[in-house]
Amino acid sequence: MNIRKRIVVALGGNALGNTLPEQMQAVKQTSRALVDLIEEGHQVVIVHGNGPQVGMINNAMAALSREDANQPNTPLSVCVAMSQAYIGYDLQNAIREELKNRGLVRTPVCTMVTQVRVDENDPAFLNPTKPIGRFLSKEEADIQAAKYGHLMKEDAGRGYRRVVASPKPVEIVELDAIASLVDAGKVVICCGGGGIPVVTNGNHLKGASAVIDKDFASCLLAKELEADTLIILTAVEKVAINFRKEDEKWLDEISTEDARRYCDEGQFAPGSMLPKVQAAIDFAESAPGREALITLLEKAKDGINGKTGTRIRQA
Repeated sequence: MNIRKRIVVALGGNALGNTLPEQMQAVKQTSRALVDLIEEGHQVVIVHGNGPQVGMINNAMAALSREDANQPNTPLSVCVAMSQAYIGYDLQNAIREELKNRGLVRTPVCTMVTQVRVDENDPAFLNPTKPIGRFLSKEEADIQAAKYGHLMKEDAGRGYRRVVASPKPVEIVELDAIASLVDAGKVVICCGGGGIPVVTNGNHLKGASAVIDKDFASCLLAKELEADTLIILTAVEKVAINFRKEDEKWLDEISTEDARRYCDEGQFAPGSMLPKVQAAIDFAESAPGREALITLLEKAKDGINGKTGTRIRQA
Protein backbone atom coordinates (compact mmCIF):
# COMPACT_ATOMS: atom_id res chain seq x y z
CA MET A 1 0.00 0.00 0.00
CA ASN A 2 1.37 3.42 -0.95
CA ILE A 3 2.03 5.98 1.78
CA ARG A 4 0.05 9.15 1.19
CA LYS A 5 2.34 12.14 0.78
CA ARG A 6 2.23 15.90 0.51
CA ILE A 7 3.78 16.60 -2.88
CA VAL A 8 4.78 19.82 -4.59
CA VAL A 9 4.88 19.33 -8.36
CA ALA A 10 6.89 21.70 -10.58
CA LEU A 11 5.60 21.55 -14.15
CA GLY A 12 8.05 22.22 -16.98
CA GLY A 13 7.22 24.19 -20.10
CA ASN A 14 6.44 21.01 -22.04
CA ALA A 15 3.36 20.63 -19.85
CA LEU A 16 1.76 23.83 -21.18
CA GLY A 17 2.59 24.24 -24.88
CA ASN A 18 3.76 27.40 -26.64
CA THR A 19 0.50 28.98 -27.82
CA LEU A 20 -3.02 29.31 -26.41
CA PRO A 21 -4.43 26.45 -28.55
CA GLU A 22 -1.42 24.28 -27.66
CA GLN A 23 -1.91 25.10 -23.99
CA MET A 24 -5.58 24.14 -24.02
CA GLN A 25 -4.61 20.76 -25.48
CA ALA A 26 -1.51 20.25 -23.33
CA VAL A 27 -3.28 20.79 -20.01
CA LYS A 28 -5.53 17.81 -20.75
CA GLN A 29 -2.54 15.46 -20.68
CA THR A 30 -1.03 17.36 -17.77
CA SER A 31 -4.20 17.06 -15.73
CA ARG A 32 -4.32 13.30 -16.24
CA ALA A 33 -0.81 12.92 -14.81
CA LEU A 34 -1.63 15.15 -11.84
CA VAL A 35 -4.94 13.46 -11.08
CA ASP A 36 -3.13 10.10 -11.14
CA LEU A 37 -1.33 11.33 -8.00
CA ILE A 38 -4.46 12.82 -6.43
CA GLU A 39 -6.42 9.63 -7.08
CA GLU A 40 -3.84 7.69 -5.06
CA GLY A 41 -4.57 9.92 -2.10
CA HIS A 42 -1.59 12.24 -2.31
CA GLN A 43 -1.98 15.91 -1.44
CA VAL A 44 -0.78 17.78 -4.53
CA VAL A 45 0.32 21.41 -4.85
CA ILE A 46 1.19 22.62 -8.36
CA VAL A 47 3.73 25.15 -9.59
CA HIS A 48 4.22 25.82 -13.31
CA GLY A 49 6.57 27.66 -15.63
CA ASN A 50 5.45 30.51 -17.87
CA GLY A 51 8.31 31.06 -20.32
CA PRO A 52 6.42 31.22 -23.62
CA GLN A 53 3.33 32.75 -22.06
CA VAL A 54 4.97 35.67 -20.27
CA GLY A 55 6.96 36.39 -23.44
CA MET A 56 3.77 36.57 -25.49
CA ILE A 57 2.11 38.87 -22.95
CA ASN A 58 5.19 41.10 -22.80
CA ASN A 59 5.23 41.35 -26.61
CA ALA A 60 1.51 42.15 -26.75
CA MET A 61 1.77 44.85 -24.10
CA ALA A 62 4.84 46.35 -25.81
CA ALA A 63 2.95 46.44 -29.12
CA LEU A 64 0.05 48.22 -27.40
CA SER A 65 2.37 50.89 -26.03
CA ARG A 66 3.86 51.43 -29.50
CA GLU A 67 0.42 51.83 -31.06
CA ASP A 68 -0.98 54.11 -28.36
CA ALA A 69 1.30 56.89 -27.10
CA ASN A 70 -0.92 57.29 -24.02
CA GLN A 71 -0.49 53.64 -23.01
CA PRO A 72 2.55 53.19 -20.71
CA ASN A 73 4.66 50.08 -20.99
CA THR A 74 3.40 47.23 -18.81
CA PRO A 75 5.83 46.20 -16.03
CA LEU A 76 7.19 42.67 -16.25
CA SER A 77 5.75 41.85 -12.83
CA VAL A 78 2.26 42.61 -14.18
CA CYS A 79 2.92 40.36 -17.19
CA VAL A 80 3.82 37.53 -14.80
CA ALA A 81 0.57 38.12 -12.90
CA MET A 82 -1.39 37.95 -16.16
CA SER A 83 0.32 34.69 -17.08
CA GLN A 84 -0.49 33.15 -13.69
CA ALA A 85 -4.17 33.92 -14.16
CA TYR A 86 -4.63 32.64 -17.69
CA ILE A 87 -2.50 29.51 -17.22
CA GLY A 88 -4.26 28.82 -13.93
CA TYR A 89 -7.64 29.25 -15.63
CA ASP A 90 -6.90 26.52 -18.19
CA LEU A 91 -5.08 24.25 -15.77
CA GLN A 92 -7.60 24.33 -12.94
CA ASN A 93 -10.48 23.69 -15.32
CA ALA A 94 -8.67 20.74 -16.92
CA ILE A 95 -7.86 19.24 -13.50
CA ARG A 96 -11.43 19.77 -12.28
CA GLU A 97 -12.79 18.06 -15.40
CA GLU A 98 -10.42 15.10 -15.02
CA LEU A 99 -11.33 14.74 -11.33
CA LYS A 100 -15.03 14.65 -12.20
CA ASN A 101 -14.40 12.15 -14.99
CA ARG A 102 -12.97 9.83 -12.33
CA GLY A 103 -15.77 10.42 -9.85
CA LEU A 104 -13.71 12.66 -7.57
CA VAL A 105 -16.33 15.39 -7.43
CA ARG A 106 -15.53 16.78 -3.97
CA THR A 107 -11.95 17.89 -4.65
CA PRO A 108 -11.90 21.67 -5.21
CA VAL A 109 -9.18 23.19 -7.40
CA CYS A 110 -8.07 26.82 -7.21
CA THR A 111 -5.35 29.15 -8.47
CA MET A 112 -3.60 31.57 -6.13
CA VAL A 113 -2.08 34.66 -7.72
CA THR A 114 1.24 34.56 -5.86
CA GLN A 115 3.88 37.18 -5.14
CA VAL A 116 7.38 36.02 -4.29
CA ARG A 117 9.78 38.39 -2.58
CA VAL A 118 13.33 38.67 -3.81
CA ASP A 119 16.27 40.54 -2.29
CA GLU A 120 16.80 43.85 -4.09
CA ASN A 121 20.54 43.38 -3.35
CA ASP A 122 20.66 39.96 -5.00
CA PRO A 123 23.76 39.95 -7.23
CA ALA A 124 21.60 38.69 -10.12
CA PHE A 125 20.34 42.28 -10.53
CA LEU A 126 23.88 43.35 -11.38
CA ASN A 127 24.13 40.81 -14.20
CA PRO A 128 20.77 40.27 -15.94
CA THR A 129 20.96 37.17 -18.12
CA LYS A 130 17.39 35.97 -18.75
CA PRO A 131 16.15 36.87 -22.26
CA ILE A 132 12.47 37.69 -22.71
CA GLY A 133 10.31 39.06 -25.49
CA ARG A 134 10.79 39.02 -29.24
CA PHE A 135 13.96 39.45 -31.30
CA LEU A 136 14.59 43.02 -32.41
CA SER A 137 16.86 44.78 -34.85
CA LYS A 138 19.66 46.95 -33.46
CA GLU A 139 17.61 50.08 -34.23
CA GLU A 140 14.50 48.71 -32.51
CA ALA A 141 16.57 47.59 -29.52
CA ASP A 142 18.14 51.03 -29.16
CA ILE A 143 14.70 52.68 -29.21
CA GLN A 144 13.37 50.29 -26.56
CA ALA A 145 16.43 50.83 -24.37
CA ALA A 146 16.09 54.62 -24.64
CA LYS A 147 12.32 54.70 -24.13
CA TYR A 148 11.96 52.17 -21.29
CA GLY A 149 15.46 51.79 -19.86
CA HIS A 150 15.55 48.11 -20.81
CA LEU A 151 18.87 46.28 -21.05
CA MET A 152 19.15 44.81 -24.55
CA LYS A 153 21.65 42.17 -25.62
CA GLU A 154 22.46 40.51 -28.92
CA ASP A 155 21.38 36.85 -28.92
CA ALA A 156 23.49 34.42 -30.97
CA GLY A 157 23.21 36.37 -34.20
CA ARG A 158 19.40 36.22 -34.17
CA GLY A 159 18.83 39.80 -33.09
CA TYR A 160 18.52 41.71 -29.84
CA ARG A 161 16.33 40.82 -26.88
CA ARG A 162 15.59 42.33 -23.51
CA VAL A 163 17.41 40.61 -20.65
CA VAL A 164 16.30 40.70 -17.01
CA ALA A 165 17.63 39.40 -13.72
CA SER A 166 16.74 36.01 -12.25
CA PRO A 167 17.15 36.44 -8.47
CA LYS A 168 16.59 33.68 -5.90
CA PRO A 169 13.22 33.59 -4.13
CA VAL A 170 13.30 34.67 -0.48
CA GLU A 171 9.68 34.65 0.71
CA ILE A 172 6.32 33.50 -0.63
CA VAL A 173 4.03 36.39 0.29
CA GLU A 174 0.74 34.46 0.13
CA LEU A 175 2.15 31.40 1.95
CA ASP A 176 -0.36 31.48 4.81
CA ALA A 177 -3.29 31.54 2.39
CA ILE A 178 -1.78 28.73 0.32
CA ALA A 179 -1.12 26.62 3.43
CA SER A 180 -4.70 27.13 4.65
CA LEU A 181 -6.10 25.92 1.34
CA VAL A 182 -3.78 22.92 1.23
CA ASP A 183 -4.59 21.99 4.84
CA ALA A 184 -8.29 22.18 3.92
CA GLY A 185 -7.80 19.57 1.19
CA LYS A 186 -7.87 21.84 -1.85
CA VAL A 187 -5.72 21.29 -4.93
CA VAL A 188 -3.77 24.54 -5.20
CA ILE A 189 -1.99 26.01 -8.23
CA CYS A 190 0.40 28.73 -7.09
CA CYS A 191 3.77 30.45 -7.61
CA GLY A 192 3.15 30.36 -11.36
CA GLY A 193 6.23 31.24 -13.39
CA GLY A 194 8.22 31.24 -10.16
CA GLY A 195 5.94 33.88 -8.69
CA ILE A 196 5.41 37.60 -9.29
CA PRO A 197 8.79 39.08 -8.32
CA VAL A 198 8.47 41.81 -5.71
CA VAL A 199 10.75 43.73 -3.35
CA THR A 200 9.74 45.45 -0.13
CA ASN A 201 9.53 49.21 0.31
CA GLY A 202 8.28 49.67 3.87
CA ASN A 203 4.87 48.00 3.90
CA HIS A 204 4.60 48.31 0.14
CA LEU A 205 5.43 45.47 -2.26
CA LYS A 206 6.93 46.77 -5.48
CA GLY A 207 7.16 44.70 -8.65
CA ALA A 208 10.68 43.90 -9.84
CA SER A 209 11.87 43.61 -13.44
CA ALA A 210 12.92 40.02 -13.03
CA VAL A 211 11.87 36.42 -13.49
CA ILE A 212 12.22 33.80 -10.77
CA ASP A 213 13.24 30.25 -11.63
CA LYS A 214 10.18 28.10 -10.99
CA ASP A 215 12.29 25.18 -9.71
CA PHE A 216 13.81 27.33 -6.94
CA ALA A 217 10.37 28.76 -6.11
CA SER A 218 8.95 25.21 -5.98
CA CYS A 219 11.74 24.19 -3.62
CA LEU A 220 11.02 27.11 -1.28
CA LEU A 221 7.28 26.36 -1.36
CA ALA A 222 7.85 22.66 -0.66
CA LYS A 223 10.04 23.47 2.32
CA GLU A 224 7.59 26.00 3.74
CA LEU A 225 4.63 23.61 3.33
CA GLU A 226 6.67 20.80 4.94
CA ALA A 227 6.11 18.61 1.90
CA ASP A 228 7.39 15.04 1.78
CA THR A 229 8.39 15.12 -1.87
CA LEU A 230 9.29 17.66 -4.53
CA ILE A 231 8.63 16.39 -8.05
CA ILE A 232 10.27 18.33 -10.87
CA LEU A 233 8.76 17.31 -14.19
CA THR A 234 10.85 17.88 -17.28
CA ALA A 235 11.47 16.57 -20.82
CA VAL A 236 13.51 13.49 -19.84
CA GLU A 237 12.61 10.42 -17.78
CA LYS A 238 15.81 10.51 -15.73
CA VAL A 239 18.81 12.72 -15.05
CA ALA A 240 21.97 11.74 -16.93
CA ILE A 241 25.67 12.37 -16.52
CA ASN A 242 27.83 12.62 -19.62
CA PHE A 243 24.61 13.52 -21.42
CA ARG A 244 24.62 12.64 -25.14
CA LYS A 245 28.15 11.24 -24.95
CA GLU A 246 29.35 7.69 -25.54
CA ASP A 247 29.57 7.04 -21.79
CA GLU A 248 26.15 8.57 -21.03
CA LYS A 249 24.68 7.19 -17.80
CA TRP A 250 21.10 7.56 -16.59
CA LEU A 251 20.72 7.90 -12.82
CA ASP A 252 18.08 6.09 -10.75
CA GLU A 253 18.96 7.30 -7.27
CA ILE A 254 21.73 9.59 -6.09
CA SER A 255 22.75 11.15 -2.80
CA THR A 256 22.75 14.91 -2.40
CA GLU A 257 26.53 14.67 -1.99
CA ASP A 258 26.97 12.97 -5.37
CA ALA A 259 24.47 15.32 -7.00
CA ARG A 260 26.42 18.34 -5.74
CA ARG A 261 29.66 16.83 -7.05
CA TYR A 262 28.08 16.35 -10.50
CA CYS A 263 26.97 20.00 -10.43
CA ASP A 264 30.50 21.12 -9.59
CA GLU A 265 31.85 19.00 -12.46
CA GLY A 266 29.62 20.84 -14.92
CA GLN A 267 27.52 17.78 -15.75
CA PHE A 268 24.27 19.74 -16.01
CA ALA A 269 23.47 22.61 -18.36
CA PRO A 270 22.82 26.03 -16.76
CA GLY A 271 19.27 27.19 -17.38
CA SER A 272 18.18 23.60 -18.06
CA MET A 273 18.96 20.64 -15.80
CA LEU A 274 21.30 22.47 -13.39
CA PRO A 275 18.65 24.50 -11.51
CA LYS A 276 16.46 21.41 -11.27
CA VAL A 277 19.21 19.38 -9.61
CA GLN A 278 20.21 22.31 -7.38
CA ALA A 279 16.59 22.74 -6.23
CA ALA A 280 16.33 18.99 -5.63
CA ILE A 281 19.47 19.02 -3.47
CA ASP A 282 18.24 22.01 -1.46
CA PHE A 283 14.89 20.38 -0.73
CA ALA A 284 16.29 16.93 0.07
CA GLU A 285 18.72 18.41 2.57
CA SER A 286 16.14 20.67 4.24
CA ALA A 287 14.81 18.01 6.65
CA PRO A 288 15.22 14.27 7.35
CA GLY A 289 13.15 11.98 5.14
CA ARG A 290 12.54 14.46 2.35
CA GLU A 291 13.30 13.48 -1.23
CA ALA A 292 13.15 15.01 -4.68
CA LEU A 293 12.20 13.28 -7.91
CA ILE A 294 13.03 14.41 -11.45
CA THR A 295 11.17 12.69 -14.28
CA LEU A 296 8.78 13.00 -17.22
CA LEU A 297 5.27 14.38 -16.79
CA GLU A 298 3.60 11.16 -17.91
CA LYS A 299 5.83 9.14 -15.55
CA ALA A 300 4.91 11.06 -12.39
CA LYS A 301 2.80 8.24 -10.93
CA ASP A 302 5.41 5.58 -11.70
CA GLY A 303 8.08 7.87 -10.31
CA ILE A 304 6.37 8.46 -6.98
CA ASN A 305 5.91 4.69 -6.72
CA GLY A 306 9.64 4.13 -7.23
CA LYS A 307 9.45 2.65 -10.74
CA THR A 308 11.32 5.33 -12.66
CA GLY A 309 12.83 8.81 -12.51
CA THR A 310 15.86 10.06 -10.61
CA ARG A 311 15.46 10.27 -6.83
CA ILE A 312 17.71 12.58 -4.84
CA ARG A 313 18.06 11.96 -1.12
CA GLN A 314 20.42 12.63 1.71
CA ALA A 315 22.90 9.77 2.18
